[in-house]
Amino acid sequence: MKRLTGTTEEISEVLYQEQLELSKENLDVDDAVRKILEDVKLNGDKALKAYSEKFDKLALDDFEIGQDLIDKAFEEINPEVLQALKNAKANIESYHKQQLESGFEDAPVDGVIRGQLIRPIERAGVYVPGGTAAYPSSVLMNVIPAKIAGVKEIIMITPPQKHFEPAILVAASLAGVDKIYQVGGAQGIAALAYGTESIPRVDTITGPGNIFVATAKKMVYGLVGIDMIAGPSEIGVIADSTATPKYVAADLLSQAEHDKRARAILVTNSAEIADTVEAEIEVQLKALPREKIARASIENNGRIIIADSVDAMFELMNQVAPEHLELAMDNAYDYLDKVENAGSVFLGHFASEPIGDYYAGANHVLPTTSTSRFSSALGVHDFVKRIQYMQYSKSAVSAASHDITTLAYAEGLQAHAKAIEVRHD
Repeated sequence: MKRLTGTTEEISEVLYQEQLELSKENLDVDDAVRKILEDVKLNGDKALKAYSEKFDKLALDDFEIGQDLIDKAFEEINPEVLQALKNAKANIESYHKQQLESGFEDAPVDGVIRGQLIRPIERAGVYVPGGTAAYPSSVLMNVIPAKIAGVKEIIMITPPQKHFEPAILVAASLAGVDKIYQVGGAQGIAALAYGTESIPRVDTITGPGNIFVATAKKMVYGLVGIDMIAGPSEIGVIADSTATPKYVAADLLSQAEHDKRARAILVTNSAEIADTVEAEIEVQLKALPREKIARASIENNGRIIIADSVDAMFELMNQVAPEHLELAMDNAYDYLDKVENAGSVFLGHFASEPIGDYYAGANHVLPTTSTSRFSSALGVHDFVKRIQYMQYSKSAVSAASHDITTLAYAEGLQAHAKAIEVRHD
């Protein structure tokens, strides 16, 4: 792992520039994605069938996955995986129910009522990758908050497969997906955004995908809502002298195995911890089935930083604003107030990052590439709208009219002013 030295500001700027570079792809896919979006917009199901044959090597007569395949998935799934999904579902539900919002109403003066309504989005689309990137936990994380929000219909799409991973279809059923369609890639995002003869248009799209999927989501944003444009996975660990090197190394590798572009950053005020963790990473790497991916991540993107104080460790990590942040310290909860920017925080020596990925109930769809400075984990709030309302009586309008018309005339908007004045005629 590369070691960074310098002031906090110098180190954080180096890390930020590195993150931006990692978020870029060598291949410019904008033109290709734009053509796919336009093709699906114009030609609907016909275009989807052509792309399925081209990219997935499968000829489809029907995009919808029927109940027979879902029933078969329940028969094929490992019983232990099924039970684990059910347990995870219960935790995700109990956590996200705490996020439900209530509207409000007040009457600040006589004749005035104002307030805010909370209304669920009508239809949500969830993208689920296929193949080796098939993660049933992501199905639960995307769908359950939408169900709790009260979304009326949830559409899931996933690339066509000769044989679907049973856990994906089972997770969709457990979470409450209404319909599943076998279509992937940028063409799948286009189908959700524009609608086709078979697939209904949605109001928002969530879920991870490759560069084509991410670019398509970015391009249709505005026509529909999206969750985020995610970059490479990342983990930051703040570790003091009380940390257990074996644990820290394992947690850094838990993200490194995702992707060669994944980032693992250790910030410590102990040179001994830095040395021991680095040695332990090498030992554990050799035992990983995904060693090649994890090693490329660690060697190219892994970073160790030795800070001179606890405050300096937190200052630096807050500027990094990592997707996942672990505090490998005794009494870690006491340091929580020092955290300003992070997607999800794991406190203490035993709260390993995979607990959040699978089980604790907090969402694992998190902002990456320093975007936790201004954005948050996926949640119930992503599937609701806040609608304002107000009512003024004639006397209330009269009492406020001078202020309103003064501002309208000051902005050169005479029709605004007249709309108030006409009510005195």
